[in-house]
Amino acid sequence: MTILVFPAELKPQEKRCAVLPANVKAYKLLGATVQVQAGIGASLHVSDEDYVAAGADVVASRSELLTHADIVLSLHKLSEDDLEHLKPHTVIVSYLDPFNEKAFVTRLCDKNITSVSMEMVPRISRCQKMDALSSQASLAGYVMVMQAVNHLASVLPMMMTPAGTLKPAKVFVIGAGVAGLQAIATAKRLGASVTAFDTRTVVAEQVQSLGAKFLHIDLGETGETGQGYAQALTPEQMQIQQREQAKCIADSDIVITTAQLFGRKPPQLIDLQTVESMQAGSVIVDMAAENGGNVEGSVSGEVVKHQGVTIIGTGSWANGVAKHATQMYANNLFNLISEFWHQEDNIFTLHLEDEVQSGCIITHKGQVVNAMLQSIYAANVSSTKEKEEA
Repeated sequence: MTILVFPAELKPQEKRCAVLPANVKAYKLLGATVQVQAGIGASLHVSDEDYVAAGADVVASRSELLTHADIVLSLHKLSEDDLEHLKPHTVIVSYLDPFNEKAFVTRLCDKNITSVSMEMVPRISRCQKMDALSSQASLAGYVMVMQAVNHLASVLPMMMTPAGTLKPAKVFVIGAGVAGLQAIATAKRLGASVTAFDTRTVVAEQVQSLGAKFLHIDLGETGETGQGYAQALTPEQMQIQQREQAKCIADSDIVITTAQLFGRKPPQLIDLQTVESMQAGSVIVDMAAENGGNVEGSVSGEVVKHQGVTIIGTGSWANGVAKHATQMYANNLFNLISEFWHQEDNIFTLHLEDEVQSGCIITHKGQVVNAMLQSIYAANVSSTKEKEEA
């Protein structure tokens, strides 16, 4: 019988985990054995007894837990020490950040570990139920608005009071992907006047359907990738965007930036001069701060002030609503496992030619098997050689 293992998360301040008792019951119905590390749900006020009641075995020793695993499922990637306890051919499923973690990916190959990267699950209709990036980004959009509200010294909705009328706050959202659309919807529900911009003009209708205004900027030819991500702009297009959106930013009480390029450093959308044009007391939330930032002056993991403007770059946005974030991520994992579960043999089956698995399986049988990663790693090697020869 396949043993599914769920270790506790090691990242400091992380409250989420990869499984809830409801998921344990679902895995048991598939025919799997489920083992969880003691205390895995403590941050969510889910006790070990709750997991036992659902059918899981609770294991105190992390090393012992990993040693018996056939499949290890987690939120963040395992540590180097964790890998030492895995037997060859173990399958690990988590966020892996394979674009920036080549050394870790190489280690997985050395250990003959099959790895599934949750951020690489293809964005196709078949995969919506497994799309962890979208589920967590949606919650991030909500949390970013709430954090901005907590730092703003005024209310969001218009209020007509005996003491006078309070104007609604102005919110500008840059990027109308999953996180941006949720930020727009949340700000509108709270009564703000919302404007949004995205390089993909096709999303204008979605923005307007939420009751927000769409800022039209003529950037020439833009578009999106086959996965639905915004394509990188040229330097000239970036200058036009920054110039045209500057007035809207200066007039806003809250600015939320959500621009991230899949597998690449996020673009800088707001420079310090634009930050300084905002009224003191205004708030900027930089969703991409952990990866380099959309805003000059934002600091990963921190809230800073620049000439009276608060810039929030705390990151781990979905962690702010850890209960629902865990529920959604754990369901994403279950949907992935159940999609390829062979009921008669009670095993997770590997089909590397399948359009889903070919997109998200990174390593298998000691090799990097993901075509996108193969080309990127090869390009990096070529670039390094050219620099050395030069």
